[in-house]
Amino acid sequence: MGICIGVTGASGLVGQGLCQSLMAQGRPVRALTRQRLGEPPDEVVVGDINANTHWRTALRGVDVVIHCAARVHVMDRAAQADLAAFREVNTHGTARLAEEAAATGVGRLIFLSSIKVNGECASPRAPFRAEDPPRPADAYARSKAEAESRLWTIAEKTGLEVVVIRPPLVHGAGAGGNMATLLSAVRRGLPLPFAACNNRRSLIGLDNLIDGICHCIDTPAAAGHVWLMRDAQMPSTPDLVRYLAAALGRSPRLLPVPLPVLQAVATVTGQSQRLRRLTDSLCMDTADTQAALGWQPPLSLEEGLRRMVGAPACGATNPGQARS
Repeated sequence: MGICIGVTGASGLVGQGLCQSLMAQGRPVRALTRQRLGEPPDEVVVGDINANTHWRTALRGVDVVIHCAARVHVMDRAAQADLAAFREVNTHGTARLAEEAAATGVGRLIFLSSIKVNGECASPRAPFRAEDPPRPADAYARSKAEAESRLWTIAEKTGLEVVVIRPPLVHGAGAGGNMATLLSAVRRGLPLPFAACNNRRSLIGLDNLIDGICHCIDTPAAAGHVWLMRDAQMPSTPDLVRYLAAALGRSPRLLPVPLPVLQAVATVTGQSQRLRRLTDSLCMDTADTQAALGWQPPLSLEEGLRRMVGAPACGATNPGQARS
């Protein structure tokens, strides 16, 4: 039968795709959900995730837990500032899961963190690295950084194997945030003022992330480390618009508006943070992941975006393929 893999957040973008991929590989999967989904053959409802969640019954017989559930990053300023709400789920809830997992005999916990733990922007000359000191800039990122710290303490005390993955923005069918906004604008043929933008942004396709998570299930050397994962390409924002347009079979409509003008408009309209996430660079150095973990993304950025919009595939590798 193989090891049993528990997945939290099984109704979310990553968790749902991960469960489907693992089941397609013939791996035993247990969906650990907030409320009943009625889809996976093995599902246990645990309710809200916080410092008091009862996990032991749900984790009985589970060998590896992949923790995808989280209070996610939002654009609303008031919600962004609610550190206590983020900590309740992302920090205290994660620590509780790890403690209960160790007590129940789970061998490994894979935690889906965020590159935002490193910070908000990084140039191609000074990309983020896994060993960089954390510089979280908002409540969501701080709660993730604190969760990582708690996990390492629990691992040291209990022997639980901990793996931390810090992905950037995930693109895939059903993705939200700025990716959904860009996709909607391109699909509607709206002009976008980013032609003069010369940034670089790290992204990761859903299938590439799932493949990386599967790699961390199977690779002994993954434990005890932070791993950065991204697509092989780091496109500029105008290049990303062009890729989306190509995937949709449309012509990109890019206008060369100077960045200072965009910044001035964003300041007046209260959209400065959203603009920075579209125009700043966020570069990640994944050389350690490739060398030490032996992982590379199986799909190109273009193929991942084609899958996101439902365009025909181009003979790409099957992500998450079981390894011998």
